[in-house]
Amino acid sequence: MTNDANCIVKKLWSYCNVLRDDGLSYGDYLEQLTYLLFLKMADEQTKPPWRRPSPVPEGYDWPSLTSRDGADPELHYRALLLHLGKQHGLLGLVFRKAQNKIQDPAKLKRLVVRADRGDPRRSGGGGVTALFSFNPKQGRPSLGSTR
Repeated sequence: MTNDANCIVKKLWSYCNVLRDDGLSYGDYLEQLTYLLFLKMADEQTKPPWRRPSPVPEGYDWPSLTSRDGADPELHYRALLLHLGKQHGLLGLVFRKAQNKIQDPAKLKRLVVRADRGDPRRSGGGGVTALFSFNPKQGRPSLGSTR
């Protein structure tokens, strides 16, 4: 894992303590982080070197979440989880019955911003995808796969 990836992991996990103080369990944090990182990784797959179509509908994707401010991120995140849970294929499986457990909009926004700092355009390549050694060129399925 690159230094940039290590830094992102440390920042994301350090935020777990802040949310735990608000009553969010480790399991709940991991669940929310999984949803957010799925969206982030799906967005990364639309950029070089992959340039794949996004499996996530526009308006319910990573950019739609990162562009929100104030109380809106929490409201949009709830709507996003509900909408994606109704989709067919992989999206529906991943997001079925998903619920937002991060009730404080400011803390949700902070977590989104921390995850967004893994943007491959800013970190010199790899981004959040690199955190998980996700490499479709090595035969691993893409995020859009329904297999």
